[in-house]
Amino acid sequence: MNEPRRWLPGWPTLLLGLLVGAVLPLVAPIYYLHLATEVLILGLLATSFNLLFGGTGLLSFGQAAFFATGAYAAAFVLKGVAASMPLALLAGLLSGAVTSLIVGVLSVRRNEIYFAMLTLAFGQLFAVVFLQAYRITGGADGIAGVPRPRLGLAAFGINLAPTLNYYLFTLLVVAAVLWTLWRVSRSPLGLTLAAIRENPSRTAYLGIATRRYRLVAFTIAGAFSGLAGALFAPFQGTVVPDFASWVMSAEPVLMTLLGGPGSFFGPLLGAVFFVALKDTLGSWTEYWPLVLGTIVVLLILFLPEGPLGLLDRLSTPGRCEAATRAPNAEARA
Repeated sequence: MNEPRRWLPGWPTLLLGLLVGAVLPLVAPIYYLHLATEVLILGLLATSFNLLFGGTGLLSFGQAAFFATGAYAAAFVLKGVAASMPLALLAGLLSGAVTSLIVGVLSVRRNEIYFAMLTLAFGQLFAVVFLQAYRITGGADGIAGVPRPRLGLAAFGINLAPTLNYYLFTLLVVAAVLWTLWRVSRSPLGLTLAAIRENPSRTAYLGIATRRYRLVAFTIAGAFSGLAGALFAPFQGTVVPDFASWVMSAEPVLMTLLGGPGSFFGPLLGAVFFVALKDTLGSWTEYWPLVLGTIVVLLILFLPEGPLGLLDRLSTPGRCEAATRAPNAEARA
């Protein structure tokens, strides 16, 4: 059977996005580069979350815990160890991987609502720990003054403090990670995760260790969530316990639903919508979350696959007819 044609293929879309991102500074003011940097970081968080949600069907409400862990790890490195951005990103990646592995071992034993509630509880536990460990994390005040160090050698390095330079650095890092996640989603691991999502009972019957694969997906998602947090810490210049709150955990869920969990690039598109709506509606009214929630509800009711999922379905011959015939055939059976 031939693989269905996708509206957005993998590496050509990444190259096109990288090209558009590189041209953006030529036409956009600095303020929009600041928003674009936020879109890239949150899009990375949402895409890593969707490896778990769209890949295995597990809904996690605790990704902010790994995001915050990566942010704190990067802040500790940049302020106390060495002014090295690669070292800070590595610390965020590893801290996210380790914490998600520990949480995953305890969480993937449960399915559906129980898994979601466990991850929510662990997320709130992390938020309380970051809040109460005042001598280490600064408590409610957090860690302020997280620097954006120079990248490279002192004589030939690039200063990441300017918004333009940090935007371009973030663009390159996020593009590399998205390419990695794309390869994972199309690898045997990704196909196995898709099989578990579609029918976990049958997959287990075939002898596949579903818990082990779910744990791998949970750890990979947590690792790249930590990397997103490591990028976010110097971007914001401060790290606070609210990074691990349930509100922050809801953001990748909302972004994934806005863009569509069925498409690899859906969460990134959802991050664009989310940041744009927050910036636009936030300047008009303080009740912008209500408007955003209404949009998400309407999308779930009338467009559950998201905009990119709809374009993918409409651009693939026969998929609409197959989707229409399937319920009738099932009913006759």
